[in-house]
Amino acid sequence: MQFTSPITSGRSGWAVLLASPDPVLASDLRRILQSLGLHVETVTDGKSAIGAMRTTDGSAVILLDVRLPGVANGELLAAMLESGVRKRCAVALIADQVSDEWIARLREGAIDDIVPRGADAVSWSTHLSTMRRGHELYCELEQLRQVASIDVRHDRVTGALHRETMLTLLFRETDRVQRLQGSLSVVLFDIDDFGHWNKELGRDACDGLLREVADRTGRILRSYDLLGRTGKDEFLMALPGCSTINATMMAERLRMEVFGDPFLVKDEPGEAISVTLTACCAVASSRGRSPVVVLREAEQTLALAKRSGPGTIRCAHDSSLPGETGAEFPMLYPETEALA
Repeated sequence: MQFTSPITSGRSGWAVLLASPDPVLASDLRRILQSLGLHVETVTDGKSAIGAMRTTDGSAVILLDVRLPGVANGELLAAMLESGVRKRCAVALIADQVSDEWIARLREGAIDDIVPRGADAVSWSTHLSTMRRGHELYCELEQLRQVASIDVRHDRVTGALHRETMLTLLFRETDRVQRLQGSLSVVLFDIDDFGHWNKELGRDACDGLLREVADRTGRILRSYDLLGRTGKDEFLMALPGCSTINATMMAERLRMEVFGDPFLVKDEPGEAISVTLTACCAVASSRGRSPVVVLREAEQTLALAKRSGPGTIRCAHDSSLPGETGAEFPMLYPETEALA
């Protein structure tokens, strides 16, 4: 079911989805709400209610009769949260009494209001205003929560994940590798001689360069790959399901597709300056080991790559020999599996 446009002459201007198995309540409430200038759609069972909710938009309010199967046990409210309906629509319960359970639902943000079953037109007008304001506050709170979550998990300059967040997610991925006997590889890369560009161009311009590096890198990653900023000019890619050889090919793609084209930076007069960047890469395989151990191995391998010169890719051996912690990969490997 899809709502038609609500009658805009009403006090709230919202369309209403009423879910109730009680035909008397549905008839009385339809009459009251229509007198307030609202368009009303009714459903009589939980399955129809869930289907109708998925087609609602932000101008709708959902009224759930607590007598409807699936409301009292929280099933419908959980379905609304899962489908995203709660973020779009105001939700109210129609109850015989205001119990502690429903008040708890109200406080936790699962609903916006509780309306007595016998409410008249004046009461409904007041409750509709309360619902609208309550839903607006709920949406504002969710937006602030999302912004706070982004600030905690992501680097503000590049948008990549923080080092601590990367480690947390790597522990999760390592657990999956251990359970499913799968593969997981990481690529640690560091921009060569970035301190020179900091002195030459200044901090703001270099922040722009780092953002562009992160953006270009994100475009070559799969949807479930991870990218984090682990140092001032150092980034870490985590590649679930990727073998060492294919992670090395990804490092080669990084060298060709991210750093193969120059970066444009605007100077003070407003003209664009072309900047050529390179990066050294280290590839390491998880093999179910602690992410701390894998990251330390990648850092040691990256140090060897940087000694070999700009743009070097080195891969840590699965079984390292004393004094030989990595093998150098200067050439482009043909791809043997899709990495896009």
